[in-house]
Amino acid sequence: MGAPAAQQGDGRGEEQPSTVRVTLIASVAALGGFLFGFDTAVINGAVGALERVFTAHTVAVGLSVSSALLGAAAGAVLAGRLADRYGRTRTMLVTSLAFVASAAGSGAAVSPWDFSAWRALGGAAIGAASVVAPAYIAEVAPAHLRGRLGSLQQLAIVLGIFVALLGDYAIAASAGSASSPFWLGVSAWRWMFWSAIPPALLYGLGALLIPESPRYLAARGRATEALAVLQGLLGRAASEKLLDIQKTLSSERRPRLADLRGRSGLLRIVWIGIGLSAFQQLVGINVIFYYSSVLWQTVGFSERSSLAITVITGITNIVTTFVAIATVDRVGRRPLLIAGSIGMALTLGAMAAVFGAAGEDAAGNPVLTGAAGPVALLSANLYVFCFGASWGPVTWVLLGEMFENRIRALALSIAAGAQWLANFLVTATFPALKVAGLGIAYGLYTAAAAASLVFVVAFIPETKGKELEEM
Repeated sequence: MGAPAAQQGDGRGEEQPSTVRVTLIASVAALGGFLFGFDTAVINGAVGALERVFTAHTVAVGLSVSSALLGAAAGAVLAGRLADRYGRTRTMLVTSLAFVASAAGSGAAVSPWDFSAWRALGGAAIGAASVVAPAYIAEVAPAHLRGRLGSLQQLAIVLGIFVALLGDYAIAASAGSASSPFWLGVSAWRWMFWSAIPPALLYGLGALLIPESPRYLAARGRATEALAVLQGLLGRAASEKLLDIQKTLSSERRPRLADLRGRSGLLRIVWIGIGLSAFQQLVGINVIFYYSSVLWQTVGFSERSSLAITVITGITNIVTTFVAIATVDRVGRRPLLIAGSIGMALTLGAMAAVFGAAGEDAAGNPVLTGAAGPVALLSANLYVFCFGASWGPVTWVLLGEMFENRIRALALSIAAGAQWLANFLVTATFPALKVAGLGIAYGLYTAAAAASLVFVVAFIPETKGKELEEM
């Protein structure tokens, strides 16, 4: 009964021999996503301390926070080349070492400039992880599991964000504040960054234990090794799958940028990937995770309460990602993105209205009175829910599967690079927008959410249930 089911294309004949093993393998790759989330969010609890310790101007603070994102754009673009030349797992190993070095250096920084440099190195690792993990997971996952396993990347990211925010809260609460001495008399904010070292080392160990991508091995002419990996994943269907892979790899040469060119400069599908990546960030999601503790302090919450709110937001993000995992292979990619865009536009619009109507204190900070504070909190968490159930995980699923085998890593790296540039734009401009008015800032993110709806309806194809070789 197993073989016929596999031939019919529903994947059930593959499920018993592959599900547990491929889930474990994909989970190891997704550790890169965990570090991605952890490293980008850990700055949240340290922003205020950095302002005080380095007596930094608003622009310097914005650069310190966003320097990792510039590094991420570079790392994302380079990662595709590295993954195609040296393999997915070796690139993961190098990425883990960069995470370790960045965490150690950021925690030991003595000025905003060397801090920004170490954060940029960590950003390069984040960018590489954002490319390699979804590509690897898509390449080892059977079609009937690919949406759920691809969503592991986003689940790992939001878990990393949550653990970083929870760690920031615990460290700051134990020390009294992020600027106060903690273990060994060292400032608490430094320990926030050093806490990334253990998971970074675990990621490197995991990269040594998982098999190389069978599609990478086939592309390099290592068919015997590719077959061995596929047998561990698919059982009896391995030989047929290897033939399908080899048919799509029509050239033995390594992919080049020329392979991405079309009549409009780039292939249409690459432009769609770039747009998808950019909109995921232009809706302002990372303002919540990078600046929320400072934001809630600005409107009257204490440092401890603000950090506690960010932890609650992190929990919301995790719960909603499970919603996406449960529905992405049943409902499809397009419906989730459409629903998410509508929900984000409404909730961001509510936040723009609340902050736009807020009064100001003597220092020029917004003051939320009466029901405005609870409305802002509720809207922020509903916004995170809408993002976490749609654009957060579905973007990574689509980026991992929408490109054909020969150009996947290279095209994904270009799209991910665009994502990090958009992330940098949003993150670096928020401190100035906060001064201009939070109503203006959230109004811009509302407009981006509305535009993302138009983009999905016009350009995003449905990929549910398709084999990678059909793309």
